[in-house]
Amino acid sequence: MREYSVPTLVDVPATANCTDTVFARAEREPTAVVIRRKDGTGWADVTARQFADEVTRVAKGLIAVGVEPGDRVGLMSRTRYEWTVLDYAIWSAGAVTVPIYETASPEQIRWVLSDSGAKATFVELPAHEEAVREVLAELPDVKHVWRIEDGGLDELIAAGAEVSDETVAQRRTTRGARDLATIIYTSGTTGLPKGCRITHDNLLFTARNTTQGPLKPLFEVEDRVALLFLPLAHSLARLIQVAVIETSTILAHTPNIKDVAPDLQSLKPTFLLGVPRVFEKVYNSAEQKATAEGKGAIFHRAVDVAIRWSKAQDTGGPGLGLRLQHAVFDKLVYTKLRAATGGNLTAAVSGGSALGERLGHFFRGVGIEVFEGWGLTETCAPSTVNPPGANRIGTVGRPFPGVTIVVADDGEVLVGGRHVFEGYWNNEAATAEAFDERGLLRTGDVGELDDDGYLRITGRKKEIIVTAGGKNVAPAPLEDRIRAHPLVSQAMVVGDDKPFIAALITLDPEALEQWKQANGRPDATLAELANDPAILAEMQKAVDDANRTVSKAEQIKKFTVLDIDLSIETGHVTPSLKLKRDVVARDFAKQIESLYG
Repeated sequence: MREYSVPTLVDVPATANCTDTVFARAEREPTAVVIRRKDGTGWADVTARQFADEVTRVAKGLIAVGVEPGDRVGLMSRTRYEWTVLDYAIWSAGAVTVPIYETASPEQIRWVLSDSGAKATFVELPAHEEAVREVLAELPDVKHVWRIEDGGLDELIAAGAEVSDETVAQRRTTRGARDLATIIYTSGTTGLPKGCRITHDNLLFTARNTTQGPLKPLFEVEDRVALLFLPLAHSLARLIQVAVIETSTILAHTPNIKDVAPDLQSLKPTFLLGVPRVFEKVYNSAEQKATAEGKGAIFHRAVDVAIRWSKAQDTGGPGLGLRLQHAVFDKLVYTKLRAATGGNLTAAVSGGSALGERLGHFFRGVGIEVFEGWGLTETCAPSTVNPPGANRIGTVGRPFPGVTIVVADDGEVLVGGRHVFEGYWNNEAATAEAFDERGLLRTGDVGELDDDGYLRITGRKKEIIVTAGGKNVAPAPLEDRIRAHPLVSQAMVVGDDKPFIAALITLDPEALEQWKQANGRPDATLAELANDPAILAEMQKAVDDANRTVSKAEQIKKFTVLDIDLSIETGHVTPSLKLKRDVVARDFAKQIESLYG
């Protein structure tokens, strides 16, 4: 057993709650810009006073229609300005926000609203309202449904016109640090989602100890702006929202991930939050574009130099020759990549799953350092993070202040600290199972902890594959390497109780469009390309690359390319972009069996 702890840096008073900073800043710096919101023609500034006033107006409406302290209120929307307003308004009314992924099915919506006992819910689009109303008959406690896109907020604000500012202030300050702030439902890779009870203390303790601790340099940059595009129903995006508000960083939202590229150009953020799939997409798109322009060889040489230059930072620095090569490619390639992000972005945070050392070194070599962290919904998102100035690529960093990390004898990572949730909503049995005899959270992740406290995640306990020959294989590292190929969308390694390791691979429809044009196959379907010899040869390269990272017994011996992509829409990927392995294994059982036929 190995253990590493970091003392708490910032305490949270018992009287504090997440709304305090919003109203304190409105009084202290009323004209300071806190948010930039899309207004159809560009980005409009929202001042501290304007934001606090809008939060107050919505809170008045909630109070007027009967929302009481501790009541749960659903929130189903894409990542947009109104999401943040509604979150803080619900808190200001003394209530509890229950996020719902905007991709949720009616059955998932029914479960979240019924299990949480929500009294009302906000939705964004007509499709969201339709999905909620489909199950509303089964939700007698839900008395109100307000649609953001159809004047619902105006109606709610009008309902609260007679409620005074003093009433909101009184209601808001009834909530303290130990009170429930939100119930965040796990993404449900197995079974029904469980509601994680997250307090104001959990959110504030995590936000303040990360931003004033290891990530402090990112939140000291002058004129700092953060762009959020991950779903705010995801615990990591939510924590970043709170952290940005707490640190007087300007916040902006992108509702549609397809708009991220132009929004980066126009907003010019200094800080970005992403999951590994986002960074993979950035790399793959750049590679595809270079190849299409006949500059593939130059790009790959630039990639090699960037990676070697980054690795040299950890071993005394690059030599003269490498520095000269890096300077040349900085002018030819890297500046264009940085310009594509708006030109001001030098740092990003990645979480949710493993980024992979190759991508980490590539982005650092380009001049956009990605700081990888790790945690769970149950830990209010992060438990560890790599700090600027001491980034160890390939690890998920060290515990932030106030956190204890323990690696048990069986390799499972255990976590303790005030950022850890209080338990699952309405599920005492699952709560009891979640903690060990010391009160540490059992994360289900397997990892290694070095003497300096840096953690390396090597897999999931439940995902470790045991072959018929008794070999234990962690699928994630192999899958991460395969997904690094520009034509790959998803990869899932299989082989439990089988004689060898195999894999299911899916193709990226967006990347294929460029490939089809370049290879004279503009009308080829995904099903046709899944068996195309040229595509299969590319997939073999990806598999060979992955196999070079493991022992012979762990190598992928066979693979098959599926004729569809695995996505949120098909039900095979969670909103946080994790594979639902049991669903994939069930739906593609014949394809898996054929690998061993």
